[in-house]
Amino acid sequence: MKSKKSILYEDIIQMLEENADPKSLAGMARAGITPEQAYGVKIPVLRKIAKNLGRNSDLAKQLWARNTRETRILACMIEDPKTITEEQMENWVMEFDYWEICDQCIMNLFDRTVFTNKKIFEWTKREEEYVKRAGFALIARVAWSDKSKSNEEILEFLPIIIREANDERNMVKKAVNWALRQIGKRNIILNKEAVKIAKEILNLESKSAKWIATDAIKELTSEAVLKRLNKQ
Repeated sequence: MKSKKSILYEDIIQMLEENADPKSLAGMARAGITPEQAYGVKIPVLRKIAKNLGRNSDLAKQLWARNTRETRILACMIEDPKTITEEQMENWVMEFDYWEICDQCIMNLFDRTVFTNKKIFEWTKREEEYVKRAGFALIARVAWSDKSKSNEEILEFLPIIIREANDERNMVKKAVNWALRQIGKRNIILNKEAVKIAKEILNLESKSAKWIATDAIKELTSEAVLKRLNKQ
């Protein structure tokens, strides 16, 4: 593979074509990964390409504009979270149309910006399915990986989870559940609070709320989770 400095946009497209796996597209579609265009390149391969590229904002914008599954995932892997603007985040989130690109952007980029907390509170109120999912995916990611957050700061997300637990859309309810479970797996104090909230959600009159709560309680009260948290 070429050095970081010598890799150009055209080189990346060539690498994607060389690593394309059209046979994987059917499996991706069954998993709800439904981009308009895709090469079928696996995520580990994309990570290797991104690592060799390094952070490159101009190239990230070029790749995003190409609008294929792989170029957009690469874009969020190499975009610089320190320089990305709020406007760019808003433009990208409005173009999310399947769960994988949403979650990849959250995990590789959006969770590291100065706008993360602001976007959690804004996007979880929005009506667009994948914008709302992005807000809850951010909560899940922050709860799991941001060790600088205090318990008090994480607890501020629980009222949001209760508020949106009635949303019946599949991509939203799964993200709400994800956020609740990640909060509950952070430490034993938050585990107790998350289970308490899950029991409140269980009383809400919607199939979505009952699924979110039941699934969360099952994991958060499991022997494996409690054993790990009690060792911390």
